[in-house]
Amino acid sequence: MHALPQVPFLPRGERKEEGDNQTSPVELLLLGLSNVPRLQVPLSLLSLMIYMVTMFGNLLIVVLVVTDRHLHTPMYFFLGNFSSVEICYTSTLLPRLLASFLPRDRTISAQGCMAQFFFFGCFAGAECYLLATMSYDWYLAICQPLLYASLMNWKLCLQLAAGSWIAGLLMSTIVTGQFSKLQFCGPNTIDHFFCDFAPLLELACSDTTVLRLVTLIICFLDVVFPFVFTLVSYICIIAAILRIPTTMGRQKAFSTCSSHLIVVTVFYGTLIAVYMIPRTAALRQINKVLSFFYTVLTPMVNPLLYSLRNREVKEALENALRKTGLEISY
Repeated sequence: MHALPQVPFLPRGERKEEGDNQTSPVELLLLGLSNVPRLQVPLSLLSLMIYMVTMFGNLLIVVLVVTDRHLHTPMYFFLGNFSSVEICYTSTLLPRLLASFLPRDRTISAQGCMAQFFFFGCFAGAECYLLATMSYDWYLAICQPLLYASLMNWKLCLQLAAGSWIAGLLMSTIVTGQFSKLQFCGPNTIDHFFCDFAPLLELACSDTTVLRLVTLIICFLDVVFPFVFTLVSYICIIAAILRIPTTMGRQKAFSTCSSHLIVVTVFYGTLIAVYMIPRTAALRQINKVLSFFYTVLTPMVNPLLYSLRNREVKEALENALRKTGLEISY
């Protein structure tokens, strides 16, 4: 992977002379979730608990998918990839958030901030495409059951999963590359708990027209297109379920994909809300809360949804615990 380019931060009003390649490395101040001192300890404990639960839940799903042969199917292959993205996604944000609760540790270097922005965009983009891929898998399973085995073969599974990761990587590389061309001015304060697009853009003191245009195109390819694809897939799925003649048949078909539908609804609902709400002074705290919801809380809840509402995952977990118990007894 290429090294992330140095980001030029200059004092406000100062301009970089042409031909001058020197940059002034600075540290940025992340204000975090709250500036209220009495909330720091509860928020740090909550964040630590969420991080531990998220890592344990998603790692458990990855291990079960890899080790249990009953879960060696396209659906669980995509679920394993999804949990892997959630692990990377959470690890990009939460360690830095936890560090910000420590006294005098709210600063992050310009390079570190840009690296966090890059990896966040990479994994968020991969997640959007994986959600679309999983919805396509459900569409084939419910709407084309007789053709499912031939259409969703392992070659296609690998191509779809690899394509999701590569798409996120490429999109984030393009946007981060454009960001690195900007000049940034003080005060070097980010009113957020991580280096997101809008808070970073507020620090720019050079023309952002090209960046905004590129980002608009990337957002369409990386967010809007997967969302529309997922939406159309579920419209077809719901229409197919409603055509099932028996109530029990409809309930069974809907229960099989309800967990994924909940994940899609929560993820895209909060994601759209975050970037639709204007970043005015009065609404910034609401923006932080919604960002915390879709970046931190949903990765924790997803393993619970997939495990508690999925018979195969629960059986795989029971088998793993049984085998562990036998080994311990010996």
